[in-house]
Amino acid sequence: MDTAYAYSVLMSIKHGLLALLAPGPKYGYQLKAEFEAATGSAWPLNIGQVYSTLQRLEKGGQIEADGVPDDDGRVVYALTPSGRAELADWFGSPIAQESRPRDELAIKLAMAVSTPGVEAREVVQAQRSQAMSSLQSLTRLKVTVPEEDLARVMVIDSLIFAVEAEVSWLDRCEARLRKARTTQTPEKEAVQ
Repeated sequence: MDTAYAYSVLMSIKHGLLALLAPGPKYGYQLKAEFEAATGSAWPLNIGQVYSTLQRLEKGGQIEADGVPDDDGRVVYALTPSGRAELADWFGSPIAQESRPRDELAIKLAMAVSTPGVEAREVVQAQRSQAMSSLQSLTRLKVTVPEEDLARVMVIDSLIFAVEAEVSWLDRCEARLRKARTTQTPEKEAVQ
């Protein structure tokens, strides 16, 4: 999905895996499939990413290998009391806006405004076009998901609202760019 790259920061893989282990032990591929199903496949996971996260969780004491590998060589992982406590803390703590990773689009537009030879309004238009395409894809996806699949519907709603907010912000950016252009002095325009 095109919008997955921009919104994958909304969910912690580490805590998502801990949540999936809360009902009982699971192996890596099972966790990958359940994570993708729970997020409506909006955040596809690389199996290597799953296993590297599981290794870090095991080293940190939040999970443990539950016995020996089965006949297919699969290791089953289970939550430890420390993992349950971390999961409870995660669910009990709101996520602050400022704790999220840097917004690449905001940085890109900030740089476009001051980089010679770059027309910031064109950057805004290209992003708006991409966002509208993503919004259409998400809207089509949403109608295919039954309302009873609450986790997927909520994730898709989150993605839709995020794209709608991006489009609204892009509208504001474009208005600011237009205003800045009309208030430029003739000397500034001559220099550009």
